[in-house]
Amino acid sequence: MKSIKLLIAGLLSLMPTLAMAQDAGQGMSVMGQIIFFAGFILIFYFLIWRPQSKRAKEHKNLMSGLNKGDEVVTSGGVAGRITKVTDDFIVLEVADNVEMKIQKVAVAAALPKGTLKDI
Repeated sequence: MKSIKLLIAGLLSLMPTLAMAQDAGQGMSVMGQIIFFAGFILIFYFLIWRPQSKRAKEHKNLMSGLNKGDEVVTSGGVAGRITKVTDDFIVLEVADNVEMKIQKVAVAAALPKGTLKDI
């Protein structure tokens, strides 16, 4: 046990000497920094930017393709049939003689025809 303590004490006393003996170095070279930065940009593009723009494009196509009679679900979870379409708003029939005005951007998904009858 005493020999282990002496060994640890000896290693700890050498730490400052070993740290000073290391080459100060200049860090990464310019080429290494460029490669690192390019890799960071590629990761950012493939993990964040590309999927987000793909989802935005799909949602834009969904909003432009809304027609009277389509069955949709809003981002709030309200399901209904479209009875009127304007530039920014739709009128959604959620029950017999119950209509709601909703912004087009609030539409989360289009449902297949006949889905509301099954609910």
